[in-house]
Amino acid sequence: MESSQYREAGVDLERKGDLVRRLESLARSTGRPGVLEGVGGFAGLLALREAAPGARDPVLVAGADGVGTKLKLTASLGRHRVAGIDCVAMCVNDVLSAGGEPLFLLDYLAMPRLDEAVAAAIVEGIAEGCREAGCVLLGGETAEMPGFYAEGEYELAGFCVGVAERARLGTAGSPSGQARPGDVLVGLASSGLHSNGFSLVRRVLAASGADLAAPVPWEQAPARSLGEALTEPTRIYVKPVRALASAVDVHALAHITGGGMPDNLARVLPPGTRAVVHRGRWPEPPVFGWVQGTGGIGTEEMFRVFNMGIGMVAAVRAADAEAAVAILQAAGQAAWIIGTVEEVGAVEARLAAMPSPFGSAAPERGVPARRLRFGPSAKRPSPGGWVEIVEG
Repeated sequence: MESSQYREAGVDLERKGDLVRRLESLARSTGRPGVLEGVGGFAGLLALREAAPGARDPVLVAGADGVGTKLKLTASLGRHRVAGIDCVAMCVNDVLSAGGEPLFLLDYLAMPRLDEAVAAAIVEGIAEGCREAGCVLLGGETAEMPGFYAEGEYELAGFCVGVAERARLGTAGSPSGQARPGDVLVGLASSGLHSNGFSLVRRVLAASGADLAAPVPWEQAPARSLGEALTEPTRIYVKPVRALASAVDVHALAHITGGGMPDNLARVLPPGTRAVVHRGRWPEPPVFGWVQGTGGIGTEEMFRVFNMGIGMVAAVRAADAEAAVAILQAAGQAAWIIGTVEEVGAVEARLAAMPSPFGSAAPERGVPARRLRFGPSAKRPSPGGWVEIVEG
């Protein structure tokens, strides 16, 4: 092979060509109608008329997200496929919450030196996630950046575009607007930590000296390691939510990511409302108890950082709540009625909107200790409703 200064500097063009051909076959496995140009072109092309044949007044719904510092664990444990699934899940669940049906995903993968096996494993996970979400992997970028990332590490992000009918979108971008007073909240089970809070998880691991290769400490006959349990792939909610939305009127959906229920459920609450969530109405995966106990973390902070076992919340009419749970369960998604949306008075709403030294979460003066009250979402530019967590 001819000597190459570029290769000696850390970038191997020939190996990248081999990888592109391998990734193209993975992308092809995610195909859906309307794909005109996929991997290999300067840009991906998708015919909207063919991809969304029933849409009368289509609105594009776009979202972007990454996997965060969970990548530190997936990379060190060799769980690269999990990182790919997470990348898809974080993007498509956001698009779904905004009322969109995911159409396609673009990925961005950067590493110091091209490792074909690692890159292929990551994209295998991306393709698996895309097939689960019903969207096509239309293209992306694989960047070789010597000297920029540490050896063995990589960066991964996804960009998803979906489609929705304009008539079904409210001003907040939810399927029919925002949650309404009197709505019942249906919680969809998470698969564990998902892809949020890993800066805190890694701190707990470092302080405790926990062995990621050791068996899971909370299972009597563990079949997996602690590292495997902590890096369980993020759940993709597209199929069960489609089944739900086709049968009942879903007023709002909230993807519970960074900021937990306080920041994400509050995003779909209009001013003058609060969501009252009853903690004891769903079984919290024991991974959260392990993180809390090992790290000595307060309950309020746990709810502000993690999903605590609920990865998505749907707001539906009270009359549809039981049916909603049954529909989700029939679609293979564990779900429970976890709370309600209530209207509040003007004075209480003004107090809740006041700045707090605790940031987005502030206990209400005079509220019993078994109730946590959080302020309006820090992710909204203007204050809306807020979330209260009630023990039991």
